Amino acid sequence: MKKIYLWSIGLLLAGQFSCKNNQNKVVLSNSEPIVGLTDVEDLNKNDSWESLMSAEKWRGYNQASLPSNWQISDSIISCLGLAGDVGGDIISTKMYENFELSWSWKISPEGNSGVFYHVIEDTIYHSPYQTAPEYQLLDDVGFPSPIEDWQKTGANYAMHIANDAKRLNAVGEWNSSRIIFDHGKVSHYLNGALIVSFDKFTPEWELLRNSGKWTDYPDYGKANKGYLALQDHGSGVWFKAVKIRSLD
Repeated sequence: MKKIYLWSIGLLLAGQFSCKNNQNKVVLSNSEPIVGLTDVEDLNKNDSWESLMSAEKWRGYNQASLPSNWQISDSIISCLGLAGDVGGDIISTKMYENFELSWSWKISPEGNSGVFYHVIEDTIYHSPYQTAPEYQLLDDVGFPSPIEDWQKTGANYAMHIANDAKRLNAVGEWNSSRIIFDHGKVSHYLNGALIVSFDKFTPEWELLRNSGKWTDYPDYGKANKGYLALQDHGSGVWFKAVKIRSLD
């Protein structure tokens, strides 16, 4: 999550948008579910899943190897939170297009991190957030600065907020999350509940894309295929059972 400044949007599409907390940030409704695996299914029995729990699956953004601020074993991926605001994120060694990504995570007090997809890697960018959507991870309760709903855990950062089905476990406890990207239809799950859903290939998404922070990042959201990324935003964060399957 980065600090952002949001400008007013002059046009609201009736019945499809809502304003939060008297801010001029427009948010798509999350009332319509998107088809995907239900949480009661045993994902481990599906042979199409690829485990991402090894150091060979990750490297530093714009780097050839894993940076020292991350430690990866076959059971846990640890972010040591040593990189500061930028420059310490890691990306997958493979690119993905339509997928389902599943993982468990916990975060340190006042912590901040995120999971990105469709990351564009290029030396003209210093971090994945400049091009890629983010499933936000945050200490919603203890974060030391004022935060808006679009900055909280599970949000499609600075684009779509989590709905009322969201249930976040306390800091230090494990949460489970999933992202589904299926030919533009996107779902965020947290602890078994669908909390965000939207269709990227719509005028509504374009309106959000062309407002707020993303006016300063012209390549944000352009790609529909790219790398995954885990963020070091100066906080301790831990991931386990990270796996992905293709939906092509």
